[in-house]
Order: sequence, then C-alpha cells, then structure tokens
Amino acid sequence: MPFCDLRGAGMSYITDIEASFTRQGASPSDARIHPVDRHVGQQIRILRIQANLSQSELGKGVGVSFQQMQKYESGKNRVSASMLYEIASCLHVPMARFFEGLPEPGSGVPHPEAAEIDERIAYLATADGRGLIEGILRLSPRIRNRVLSIVGILAEEHEQADEQTAEA
Repeated sequence: MPFCDLRGAGMSYITDIEASFTRQGASPSDARIHPVDRHVGQQIRILRIQANLSQSELGKGVGVSFQQMQKYESGKNRVSASMLYEIASCLHVPMARFFEGLPEPGSGVPHPEAAEIDERIAYLATADGRGLIEGILRLSPRIRNRVLSIVGILAEEHEQADEQTAEA
C-alpha cells in the first residue's frame, strides 16, 4: 500500500514546471478529456507546485511514476478515489480541495469558466508566475499601473495579430 513519506524531498525550484504548462497544441484526445478530470488534474498540479514538490516526488509519495502523475495532472488518466485520497494525504489537504471552483452539479454553469480561472491560478503557481508577482510587488503602485497598461496594450496587439492571421 502506498504511503506518503516526503522526508528528504527536494525543496528547490521544480524543474518540470515549465514542461507541464507548455501547450504544444491540443491533440484530438484532449477534446475527450472530461472537464472535471481536467479540473482535478489542474488542482493536483497547483497544490503540488505550492508544496514545492516535483511530479517524481509526489509520485513516489503515493506509489506511482512521474509519468503517471503527468497523466493525472493533464486529465488524460482519471484519478481513482483511493488515489485522490493518497494524493490529498501527501499534500495535507482535504479531498474536497480538488473540486473547489467547479460549479455545483445541476447548476447549469458551464465547466470552461472554471478551467479558465484555474489556468490563471496554475500560472501563478509556477516559478515564472511567482517571480512575476514578486517583481511587480516590489514596484510602487504608480509603476504597477503603468506596467499593467503596457501588458494590456501588448496583449491587445497580440490578439489583433492573431485575428489578422486567422482572417488571412
């Protein structure tokens, strides 16, 4: 039976963060991933990163390979109830934490809304995201507003360029 013993787990920056957030383009199989499985996987990834653990370290703690953890985090493999229990135990969170942010069943709220918010939170959990926030917080409020304006302009220009490319 797997157990969670993370003594000696590296508490350095995680090397697999960027790879786990890079999207090379959606494959046809990605369209078949249930939104709840994707959401639970994102929550596992966010909580793992917040705990400063690699996929290998968390996988070892629950008795699976890092490849299996990748599949759980992407939603490609569903997480069984017992495995979710093991992961929650390792991360010291209640199991319900993995479902936070999902609409209540029968509420009529679509799942993509929750997934979009989770992507933002997931980015903030990366080393780049944390570095961005830490850097911005060192700025004065006046300069923060200017940076926000610049980022908004760049994002708008990027969206316009994407639209022009799509039209061509």
